[in-house]
Order: sequence, then structure tokens, then C-alpha cells
Amino acid sequence: MISRDKTPTAQETFAQMAQAAGLRGRLLVTIGLLILVRLGVFLPVPGINIQAFKDQVQNSPLIGLLDLFSGGGIVALGIFALGILPYINASIIMQLLTAALPSLENLQKNEGEAGRRKISQITRYVALGWAVIQSIGISIWVAPFAETANPGFFFYAKTVIALTAGSMFVMWVSELITERGVGNGASLLIFLNIVAVIPKSFGATLALAQDAAGRADGREIVGKVIILLVVFLVMIVGIVFVQEGTRKIPIVSARRQVGRKLYLERSSYLPLRLNQGGVMPIIFASAVLFLPASLANLFPNETLNKIANTYLHPGSLIYVGAYLFLILFFSYFYASLIVNPVDLAQNLKKMGSSIPGIRPGKATSEYVERVLNRLTLLGAIFLGAVAIIPTVVESATNLGTFRGLGATSLLILVGVAIDTSKQIQTYVISQRYEGMVKQE
Repeated sequence: MISRDKTPTAQETFAQMAQAAGLRGRLLVTIGLLILVRLGVFLPVPGINIQAFKDQVQNSPLIGLLDLFSGGGIVALGIFALGILPYINASIIMQLLTAALPSLENLQKNEGEAGRRKISQITRYVALGWAVIQSIGISIWVAPFAETANPGFFFYAKTVIALTAGSMFVMWVSELITERGVGNGASLLIFLNIVAVIPKSFGATLALAQDAAGRADGREIVGKVIILLVVFLVMIVGIVFVQEGTRKIPIVSARRQVGRKLYLERSSYLPLRLNQGGVMPIIFASAVLFLPASLANLFPNETLNKIANTYLHPGSLIYVGAYLFLILFFSYFYASLIVNPVDLAQNLKKMGSSIPGIRPGKATSEYVERVLNRLTLLGAIFLGAVAIIPTVVESATNLGTFRGLGATSLLILVGVAIDTSKQIQTYVISQRYEGMVKQE
């Protein structure tokens, strides 16, 4: 007999994935849609000399960073080159507007499912507009590589329509995965794009170590490669611990009498995660920092080029400072969206529950807010540390084979993997309960 409170073992999880028709169907839908999106990355936009474009941009560090989140789509100039980034940018805009505009906040909090659907629809329209803007910029950027000598309106219109349609299709696939598959669709698509780049980075690192084996400085280079790999492994372990870290606030429920039955005082706890926002603060911070680089490449301008290539160049002090500030900002922003101390205190009071030593009502909300602020600060400090350590190690070892595959990528990979595995475990537990109900 399997205890219903016990976390599913790997054996039970894999058995449910193979036997349960519902879970198996969701996994197949997810895998099939991810493969479809991956294939679309390599369908080139017509009318462009792809090889000449690759030769021009392959050594650009900014293009390397952007290419990481598109899974090679930027360099390959596929119809899915924009990928999920317009939708991520639109989500950032809508999250900020929801916090700033009372009408949108009312839609999200008080209108229930209908309000959330309306916000999702507005987000899609914003993503469409953002995709059109980016597509226009890319069409201007790649015009010198057109197969025709003097590209006209038809070339620009064709490129904009292809890239915009590809981005909207990817957005639709991400929502389809979230609804009918397993995990968050947007996060899984970014996860897929990062995973697609890992073999190339590891291959380049191993090739560097093999080439250095016969040289005089071979031992030094091999030692640097080992240090870099060890740092990445330690970062992965640390990310797992922080992503799973929680603060358990004890909660005591008062005794209640229902009819002739007396329900004794029960104790439980309120779990507050160390990192409430998960991978979203990292994704949003990266998207904001990619914006100047994207605009500099799409709309050639001396000021934008100076900002992107000098001040916000990966590894510069200003870039690191801006990155840390954005991580801190989005960590607090997402924590405020996920946990509302006032609503939490009111719900506890309605249920007749309280935190030991804390008065119900305002005192409880202030206590939860203090704890949440401290946890968010610790989580943001950790995210910031993880964000800069791989960059510092790469700079110290002078190894650029993992260019772009830094802390952001590791946090997204580990965070998405943990969240997806938890969703699968939740489904397995629900199947376990259904089996117990059928037996009864």
C-alpha cells in the first residue's frame, strides 16, 4: 500500500507516465509541440542569403546572448527567430501596467476567470504589436543580405509577415502546452531553446581541452576547463536547494463545535518560498537587458550601439549592476503578486486560524509582510550571486566557449525542470486519490 501523503517515488512516477492515459497524453502533446517549434527554427525566411548573414554575426557576443533564448533562431533566421520573446516582453508590460492601473488590477483580482481571460487577450494583442515592431527592425537589419540587389516593399512585407506569424504561432503553442500539456508553455519553450545550445557549448569546451592537451600550456587550459565545469555543477546544486527552500510559519486553528462533535485545536504551517517568483525574475531581468541590444541591432544608431556594446555589454560593471537591480526589483514585484499579506491575514481570520504569538488582522499581515520581505531579499541576493559568479569565472579563466550559457540559463533550466516535475508529481498524487476513491 502506498501512503497518499508520501511523495511519489521515481518508479511510481514513471509507471504513471507509461500507464495513465491522461498523463501519457499530456506528455505526448507537450513533446510533439516542442518538436514542432524546434523544427520551425530551421525553416529559413525566404529571400535572404543565410550563410552570408551567419558569417557576419557569428562572433557577436550580443547576438550570442539573443541566439541562446531563440535556440539558434536569430543566426539561422528561421520563421520562429523571434520565438516566445515578444510574448515575454508583453507579459512584462502587462504585469507592470496591472500593478499601476486600478482598472487592470480590478480585472485581475475581482473579476475572476473572466477578468484573467481579458488580461490574457490584451497581452496577446500587445505581443502582436511588439512582434511587428521587432519584425520590422529585423527586416531592415537583414536587408543588406537579401538575394535581390535592391530589396523593395515586397521583401520587407514578406519578412515582417513571416516573422510575426511565426512568433504568434509559437505563442499559441505555448498556451496550448500550458492548457493541454505538462508545465508552463512559455518556460518550456525557453528551456528547449537553451537545451538546444548546450551540446554545442560542451562540444566547443571539450574540443578546446583536446587541442590544448599537446601544447605547453595544455595543463593550465585543461585545469581552467575543469574549474569552469565544477562551478557550473556547484551552481546547479545551489539553485536546487534555494528553489526548494521554504520558511514554514506555524498556524493554529481554534477548537470548533459542529453539532455534537468537538473539533480539537489543529496545528499546521504556512509555507513561504525563499524564491517566490521562481525563474520569472531572471527571465524578465534578462529580457529587459536584451532590449537595448535588440534595438541596437535592429535600428542602427550611434547612441544605442554605445549603450549596448559599451555600458550594457555582458561582463561590464554597469551590466552587472543593472542585472542585480532588475533581479531584486522583479523578485519583490513577483512576491507582491503571489502573496498578499492583507488577504492572507483576512483569510486566516475567517477560518479561525492564527499565528502563535501574533494577533489576528493587521498584526498578522504586518508579520507576514516582514517575513516575506526578508525571504525575498535573501532569495534576490542568491539570484544575484548566481548571476555574476559564472561570468566572473569565465572572465578569470578566459574561456568563452560557454558564452551566453551562464547563470540565467542555469536558473531557467533548473527552475523549469523542478516546476515541471512537481506538476507531474501532482498529477500522480491525484491519480492515487482517484484510485483510493474507486476502491472505497
